[in-house]
Amino acid sequence: MNQFKRLRDAAISVLLLAVPFFVLSAHLRDPARTNAFDQWVLRATSGIQSVAASTARWVSDVLEEYVFLVEVGQDNERLRAQVARLEEERQRLRAEGLENRRLRSLLQLRERIGGDVLPAEVIGRDVSPFFRVTRIELDRGERDRVQPGMPVVGTRGLVGQVRRTFGHYCDVLLVVDRSSAVDVVVQRTGARGMLRGTGESERYMSRVQYLGREDAVRVGDLLHTSGLGQRFPASILVGRVSRIVRQDFGLWQEVEVTPAVDFSTLDEVLVLTEGSRAQSLEEAAEDADDEAPRVQEP
Repeated sequence: MNQFKRLRDAAISVLLLAVPFFVLSAHLRDPARTNAFDQWVLRATSGIQSVAASTARWVSDVLEEYVFLVEVGQDNERLRAQVARLEEERQRLRAEGLENRRLRSLLQLRERIGGDVLPAEVIGRDVSPFFRVTRIELDRGERDRVQPGMPVVGTRGLVGQVRRTFGHYCDVLLVVDRSSAVDVVVQRTGARGMLRGTGESERYMSRVQYLGREDAVRVGDLLHTSGLGQRFPASILVGRVSRIVRQDFGLWQEVEVTPAVDFSTLDEVLVLTEGSRAQSLEEAAEDADDEAPRVQEP
């Protein structure tokens, strides 16, 4: 039994050595000198060789595609990270540019007004269910010499007046608040009236009271503070007439005014203290053409 096993192993070893030898010999021999045995070997191994070659090509293609996809995925990850960094940088530069423009406008306003003014930053807002700002809070208060009643202005016009102070903070009564009252003058005609906020939660709006029916007010007319009562310096832009309703009877006409300031985007303001003065009506008119909100008659 052991002898048979040794003979079997020897035969298998000879076969394994002989088969590659005959296959290699048949493939390397000159085709013109091949014999019948060589031709039989070539025919027998051609199919196996074709399958092996196809399998090798398939495996190679799969490996190349996998490596390619891995590299593409890595490149995509790097590109996405780079795009995210560039977008973050763009947003940062854009925010800094907007802040610089606001600060330059505030500095120009401070130089234009003159006198004793305090720059302040909006640090708090109360909003309505319609996302309208109803109250703002500033980082200036009684310790900064701010007192109730002091006017507050932004780069586009009148914001309101200080309502109350505490420590280094204060609340501002907006011109659109129901309890706000500002004596105003129509720039084009010189007609005077009392601007009162409507206090609406869904829009920023004020109305002018005590404008006579004979006053030729038009949609688009600019309104400025009159300076009467000495609560507000004269010639501060307040808003623009957006709607006029003339009744068939009565002494007054109803005039709606869109404020010059967008309270939702207000970030920096000036608190006007004693000795402040406002720009002239002529200067205000030139600036208002670019800064006041545009409205059209319905």
